[in-house]
Amino acid sequence: IFRVKEDPDDIVIDFTGSRVFDHSALEAINNIADRYGALGKRVYLRHLSKDCARLLGNVHEGGLPPYEVVESNPNDPFYGVAEKPEFYKDVPVPKSG
Repeated sequence: IFRVKEDPDDIVIDFTGSRVFDHSALEAINNIADRYGALGKRVYLRHLSKDCARLLGNVHEGGLPPYEVVESNPNDPFYGVAEKPEFYKDVPVPKSG
């Protein structure tokens, strides 16, 4: 449960052991980040797939806002996210390895 007003200025959401499956999950991630960003807080998203990280940037016109930070790691998982074509038509399909 997120307590946006009470939470600290720097928030880490760790996706280890989870998987973002579709557009509704991307929207949910961006919506919670927007709530924190509206209060001047930063959200650090960890252990997302590269595909997910790219698609998150497409949900916001012009890329991710400065308060939503995707932290990359070579050990991040690999999986594709179901697309909503009007948002993701220019994102290439990920390749394993």
